[in-house]
Amino acid sequence: MRLRGIIVLISLLLFVGFLGFQLELSLPGKSPSVNNTYTPLTKSAPRGVGSYDVLGYVVSKEEANKFLQTEKGREALSSENGAVEITEELIDLGRDAFYQETFGNEYLFTDIVGILDGPINLGSITKAILALKGKQTTNLQIPLEQDITVGDRTFPAGTLLNTGLDVAKGSLFPLGITLKIDHVQPRVGITCALCHATVNQETGRILEGAINTDVNLGPLIAMASNSAALFRQTDVNPTKIPPGQHTYINKNGETALLPDSKIMEDEVDKAILSWPPGNFVSNGDLKNNSAQIPSSYTHDSWPYAWSGVASIGWFHGLTTLNNAVFGLNADPTTTADASEMVLGIDKEIYLGTMLQNASKSEFRLPEGTQPCKFLDKVDPTPGEPGINSTIRMPEYPKGSLFMQNGLMAVTPGLPVAAQLNGMSAWQNTLAPPPHEAADFATLQRGAKIFTQANCNDCHSGRYFTNHKVISVQEVKTQGNRAPASQSFAEVFAPPDTYPSNVPVPLPSNPPVLSIPTDITPQEDIELAYAISDPAGGYKVPNLIGLYLSAPYLHDGGVAASSDAFKQDENGHFVVANPEQLGMAGTLMRGISPDAESSLRSLVDRNLREPMVAANKANSNLQRSNITGQGHPYWVDQQAGFTTQQQTDLIKFLLSIDDDPAVLP
Repeated sequence: MRLRGIIVLISLLLFVGFLGFQLELSLPGKSPSVNNTYTPLTKSAPRGVGSYDVLGYVVSKEEANKFLQTEKGREALSSENGAVEITEELIDLGRDAFYQETFGNEYLFTDIVGILDGPINLGSITKAILALKGKQTTNLQIPLEQDITVGDRTFPAGTLLNTGLDVAKGSLFPLGITLKIDHVQPRVGITCALCHATVNQETGRILEGAINTDVNLGPLIAMASNSAALFRQTDVNPTKIPPGQHTYINKNGETALLPDSKIMEDEVDKAILSWPPGNFVSNGDLKNNSAQIPSSYTHDSWPYAWSGVASIGWFHGLTTLNNAVFGLNADPTTTADASEMVLGIDKEIYLGTMLQNASKSEFRLPEGTQPCKFLDKVDPTPGEPGINSTIRMPEYPKGSLFMQNGLMAVTPGLPVAAQLNGMSAWQNTLAPPPHEAADFATLQRGAKIFTQANCNDCHSGRYFTNHKVISVQEVKTQGNRAPASQSFAEVFAPPDTYPSNVPVPLPSNPPVLSIPTDITPQEDIELAYAISDPAGGYKVPNLIGLYLSAPYLHDGGVAASSDAFKQDENGHFVVANPEQLGMAGTLMRGISPDAESSLRSLVDRNLREPMVAANKANSNLQRSNITGQGHPYWVDQQAGFTTQQQTDLIKFLLSIDDDPAVLP
């Protein structure tokens, strides 16, 4: 039966390859049926259909109906004025983009990074999925057929590599992975669903918007042939690497040597392999500061990103965050023009380091060539910066509060920001399924403790956030990531955009709109970008769906297994299994963190201390700056709370969905 399945799949690929001579194909070709998700079973956040978003200002359906009665009101809600109407069609466009749109990142990952060149490739992924026999998994395991040495780590033959890739029931593709075949050239790209959706292991249904907490991006990237192309996401500076033999033409027109490709590859691999599952380095500031992937339960949770840097523009900064994934984070070439300003690395060294060992020959930098001119010739999006499909914002090459690097991800044939705004509109409808955490009386007691312990000072309002950015000095969590966007902000220009009806490709001299910056307090913007305080700060996250999002804090360092703690003879929780504490003792060992135990270590200082110690003892976690420290807001015996009160609080926290049974 397995042999027959392999033969069928090979035949399918051969057929697709034949068709690929004639046209470009993209697989899978559609988003999963909503009936295969938990979304119909949830209490959705307000959909907002009939309302408008005007560059971050919300006009309700009722207000819009009044506006539309007058010529002045219609002008205010026109797309020429930057207004976006929330419609079912926009929400559907956003859902499809969430699952299918790569904005062209398959060229970077396949042709340059070489994601298919190592042991994780189409063949090994296909075998692993066929071995599931139609069943679902939250962690596609790929057996290694031979010893693999990457960076300073050797994976022996026979190792079952935990990828953390999710495969829905009956699916032939991992969630969030696309396969595109163009003239028999297969390319894989990634979509939002890779990190921001997951599969329920028991039912096979998809949890839309939930964190893929175990997606193991470290080995997925490090085992590629040219992961050095992603050096910007690590602490490896090419100007600090000894020169190799590859010549290039520098910015002065002189022949020079690029950094040694083997040393560069090994050093980048070491850094990337330090990322634990569920974490990614997204800022590209040459710091190895990995952070936990956030959920997409975004309704009324602005500003966005862990530091709150996405704070203005459409959907109160959510469109900015969505753009950052594709217009900045997933394609380092989008920062090339600003690399000297922001990173202190000359553009030619920057691009040459990425391209000197590219996977495909057509993208591999020839000897004695100027990298920027070579990339212009092979760029799949000629005329626009970066390999991904982007457009220059009016202030480019400078960035702004709206688009951090001055580029917006787009799809030709659609208006400006159509898919980005669609994803914002759709994400704002998402909510976790209800969770039966405890009986009503327990939840009432827990909500009372929530208020009594002053949790609602920050986690206030209907969506449990006060929308503030809190300084590192106050919240005391691992602080390395907080100022990560500071160097971008130093060269920001006033934020502008094109109206939402301007077509892509852009016409000559398109109209330009100024984006208001007063929808978020200036003090929070300055703290988010470490302007007013060089240490920066972190945004107060909402508490929606905590039962799905362990581990906790921005670095994901607060984690414990279900067996980590036990109650002593006095009823107090103590450490029972020190080997299963922290990120070091859970996801890095293939053990899923338990939400209740992890929350207990979040609020109990006696349980947090050994957990932080476990993280600090792990050299990889130290390289990626993960400790689980800080947030010293305790609900424990020393703070005057009983074990039962602590438990009641945890049960209440686990119950918070989009329609909580009890509110404080």
